[in-house]
Amino acid sequence: MQPENNQKPGPELFDITTLDTYVLLNLFVSILATKAWQHLGLRTISGSNTVKQDLVQARVSIDCISFLIVQLKNKIPVEDSKRQQNLLADLQMNFARIASETTDTKETKTTSNDKL
Repeated sequence: MQPENNQKPGPELFDITTLDTYVLLNLFVSILATKAWQHLGLRTISGSNTVKQDLVQARVSIDCISFLIVQLKNKIPVEDSKRQQNLLADLQMNFARIASETTDTKETKTTSNDKL
């Protein structure tokens, strides 16, 4: 007789190091894009309903995506490459808009405080 095991089986583990490098880079683009949207404050943080803005981390994520897209350019289908370029453009435009709004808000607060 075998001893009873009351543990439920967990999710099956997958060794991502078995994936092709370009598949991994594509996965990294997706993960970094999700993090960029979260750091821009435009998407809730996974597992919570909170939004937190961190433009430094957003910029790092976007810059990394830009680099990875260049590496993937001729290694993935043209449609996927175009989709990634559009994603990057959306992230960059939103970053510029939010950074500008943040700067404008800080300047307004500084100007208001100077008058006091």
